[in-house]
Amino acid sequence: MNTDTELPEDEEHVLPCTEAMLAGTLALMTGHAQSACATQRDLMGRKIRSNLFFLGQHPGLTPSFRTVLQRMHQHWDTLVMGSDGSAAQSSHNDDLLPERRLWHTTASTVQ
Repeated sequence: MNTDTELPEDEEHVLPCTEAMLAGTLALMTGHAQSACATQRDLMGRKIRSNLFFLGQHPGLTPSFRTVLQRMHQHWDTLVMGSDGSAAQSSHNDDLLPERRLWHTTASTVQ
């Protein structure tokens, strides 16, 4: 049993293209859920929608998995299209986490 926690320098982890794109999409979904900035959420949502579209068209995936991805794309399409322009129109307080929306904002100038 090897107890070394360090990986050899020449070891490389390469994912197949579809797995790498799926992993990246899942990471974006995590970022989308945790982001407090409406602009960042909007941009990540658009990228998630795009990735799901391309994954849903990939011929290397099973038809059942492509169907799941296509349905997820439809869901994200609705989310992103429903929030179009809202990031640009939101006020500063809308970018804050719900528990911070009631806090006083910082003064723009100090007397």
